[in-house]
Amino acid sequence: MQDNHANITTADVLTLLLHNQHALAAAIEELSLWARSTGSPKVHENAVSALETLDENASAIALGITRLRQ
Repeated sequence: MQDNHANITTADVLTLLLHNQHALAAAIEELSLWARSTGSPKVHENAVSALETLDENASAIALGITRLRQ
């Protein structure tokens, strides 16, 4: 049986990293919108692609956190 304290600690750290990931995603989104509005559609497209990856990974991280907390 795994140490429950270690699982909680790991879940807490992952939660903080997930919050950081959400903050970075928000910043990237703002910058991508600015890039699009200033005539840099390719930069916007690249940022949107990165945001999609962040979203996919955030879902997996959230699921892992949930499992650790059970």
